[in-house]
Amino acid sequence: MRVATEILADVPTNLWIGGRWVTASDGSRFDIEDPATQTKIASVANASVQDCLAAVQAAADAQKSWENQTPRTRGEIIRKAYELIMLESERLAHIITLENGKSLSDARGEIAYAAEFFRWNAEEAVRLNGYYVKAPSSGARILVTHKPAGIALLITPWNFPAAMATRKIGPALAAGCTVVVKPASATPLTMLALIPILEKAGVPAGVVNVVPSRSSGVVVNAMLADLRVRVVSFTGSTEVGREILKSAAHNVVRPALELGGNAPFIVFDDANVDAAVDGAMIAKMRNMGEACTAANRFYIQAGIHDEFVKKLTARMSALKIGNGLENDVAVGPLVNASTRNKVVALVNDAVKQGATVLTGGSALEGIGYFYPPTVLINVPKDAAIVIEEIFGPVAAIQSFINEEDMIKLANASEYGLASYIYTDDMSKGLRVAEQLESGMVGLNRGLVSDPAAPFGGVKQSGIGREGGHEGLMEFLETQYVSCNW
Repeated sequence: MRVATEILADVPTNLWIGGRWVTASDGSRFDIEDPATQTKIASVANASVQDCLAAVQAAADAQKSWENQTPRTRGEIIRKAYELIMLESERLAHIITLENGKSLSDARGEIAYAAEFFRWNAEEAVRLNGYYVKAPSSGARILVTHKPAGIALLITPWNFPAAMATRKIGPALAAGCTVVVKPASATPLTMLALIPILEKAGVPAGVVNVVPSRSSGVVVNAMLADLRVRVVSFTGSTEVGREILKSAAHNVVRPALELGGNAPFIVFDDANVDAAVDGAMIAKMRNMGEACTAANRFYIQAGIHDEFVKKLTARMSALKIGNGLENDVAVGPLVNASTRNKVVALVNDAVKQGATVLTGGSALEGIGYFYPPTVLINVPKDAAIVIEEIFGPVAAIQSFINEEDMIKLANASEYGLASYIYTDDMSKGLRVAEQLESGMVGLNRGLVSDPAAPFGGVKQSGIGREGGHEGLMEFLETQYVSCNW
């Protein structure tokens, strides 16, 4: 197992502003912790308001030059970044595991997923198509084009420190926007490690700026108060998203918000149970459940409930827990104490209300923020674990008989990001999918995330989409020219 000093040997730890590594203006720094060992692994520059506004200025200085590059030029640079990330995928995976805790297998999957956002958007860069038509009533010529929106503030979460960055940077750069990235303070090292790759790929100075900071609310509000910032893209909790939306409203900054989820995982009697369990293991245990798309509420039809529960419990209990840097470990620690404590509280509350623990159910003692894969059955409909986002490796299972009642339960949430359905009757699956209040549905699939697809939710799960062509449009303004000749 590689040690932290070896993994982080070449990772920068200062701010990246205007193509230079700089220390914080006040000299302050903050520590990064390995969640498996609870030890300090790095110290990172702590950006102040002054630093962040300097990053906005650097982005402003580079904006015109970058947007005036041909789409092909921008696309080739982004494509080169994809290739370089893949060449360094193993090193980057170790960095993710070290600061985030997820298993190496999960981290390797994230790097491949993260790189794909660059490959996809390298191709999208040359698809900024407008159109020309003759107006039916007036006879005027209508010419529609798309222009870069301007400087984009990108705020990324700790759970996917590479993929959530590239999912935002890729389309922003393809559209011709310069960016300021504010990575999560728990996991800034991955983003900082990506900068030399972007520089080597040919991204000009000032086009991408990175400002880690522990004063997130203060520095984000300061940047949103700058009239030159025209887009804010945020992935994180609904609570924080609401505050960012309020701040963005003052200067009418375009918001793209990917927020919380509470995904139902529905299995009908006619489903292939083994396939459904396979899908459940992906939907629940990808990233140890620390994902907004994670299956939270399991609704299993009565006829196959016991078989599904037995097989899922066997799979969950067989997963090896330990330091994610060990190659055979499937479940690493949760990212920090507060995340683990929330899982503990939710499980304890469910048990107190009558839920039964079939495996797991209590935090592991000793060093590291470990919580075992857990299966609960007989979970009350009004338990907190059904209402709140778990963000941990816990499957909360309920049984249902009637399809109509189950759909009401599935939709009884303020969130609407992802849903999962397993059935061998495709007409039933599509019928139910249409009735679910969610932006994405996995039909006989435990994974919905794809760089080629529009990722996003409804209700309290966000505004806008990331990925697909729709993700590019979040960073473009539409201009229409009316003319006659």
